[in-house]
Amino acid sequence: MAGSVGAVSRRVRWFVAASACFLVAWQVAAVAGVPRPVGVRLGVYGFVLHAVFGQAYSLVPAYFESELESAGPLAVQFPATALGALLLAAGAARPASGLAAVGSVLWLVGVAVFVATLLWTLRSNLSGRRTGTGDHNAHRRDLDRLANAFVPIALAYLLIGSYATAAGATPLVPLLDGYPARATHLLAAGTGGLLVFAVGFRLLPRLLVATPPRPLAWLVLPTGAVGPALLAAGLGTPWLSVGAAVEAIAVGGFALAVLAVLRRSDRERVGRYGVLLGALAGVVGVSLGIHFATAGPTAALAAVHARLNVLGFLGLTIVGVSYHFYPPAVGDLPGAGDRLAAASIAALAGGLALEVGGVILSVDVAVVLGRILALVGSLLVAYVVAAAFRASANR
Repeated sequence: MAGSVGAVSRRVRWFVAASACFLVAWQVAAVAGVPRPVGVRLGVYGFVLHAVFGQAYSLVPAYFESELESAGPLAVQFPATALGALLLAAGAARPASGLAAVGSVLWLVGVAVFVATLLWTLRSNLSGRRTGTGDHNAHRRDLDRLANAFVPIALAYLLIGSYATAAGATPLVPLLDGYPARATHLLAAGTGGLLVFAVGFRLLPRLLVATPPRPLAWLVLPTGAVGPALLAAGLGTPWLSVGAAVEAIAVGGFALAVLAVLRRSDRERVGRYGVLLGALAGVVGVSLGIHFATAGPTAALAAVHARLNVLGFLGLTIVGVSYHFYPPAVGDLPGAGDRLAAASIAALAGGLALEVGGVILSVDVAVVLGRILALVGSLLVAYVVAAAFRASANR
């Protein structure tokens, strides 16, 4: 029997709420000046991937004309990945503590439950040929089938990246040389980025009632599938420039698709600005990546590159999409609404821009102020999401 829609919806909110909490924790860590590996784990494993888990449980079964058969696996996965991400971050702060080993095993177990649950749900339609697309959207079925085909690839990146994470902290055989940044690129670009592309080409046309140019989907999705592998394998080698160029094509093409959809849409929803600013931040982030591949990175610019891609591209996109699913206007807390949601997006984007400018111009006070502004934005995001959850619970 299919799982209770209400139970699945409630448990999906656990992941969304955890994602918002990790976003705040990440910005607190940035303001406090903790080592960059701690922030990467809070940002990628905690914030981005918990948002991915929640939205995947909500959207992917329907996109493959399937339905989750039980809400039980969500209750198993959530404590494993949430605690795993926390321990990974703590372990990055205290490398000799053994916390990273425990966290990586918990994380891998939780991810295995997630992937197994989705694959079992999609088992009769793994190619995604059945899209669940209604007759009123029949003109989008070819684009929906194309987007569906890349979801299993994103899940493969998630498994490989999670294994690489565990292998880096346990006696498991390492992936290549065990360099931690390889796992981060597999998870952030391979899982987070590719799912943004695949789900985006299905979701944005429906939210904004406008269709992106199809040639861009054929450009973005294949390059978005290949780029992360080239990046992860190419770190420290001449192949990095190839991976950076391929990933730049994917992100740049997606930004053009977002611009085209927004230009054609007359839907004024606050979430659209998060998606737009996220796409633009992604273009800057991959441009910086190309610079690294040709000229070599510095520690400061490497940190900015991570912030642009994780907080900018992935983060602002996640916030924008979340505001579509959990409309700020229905919020049941004082001050919650579209204006506060717009302020949260402006604070995140403005803080990120200030931080990036401060690093490039070597103005330390701008970096600090940018991180503080981003922290304010993250707190506003958490408040707006909590208000929407409260309103839903009181119905």
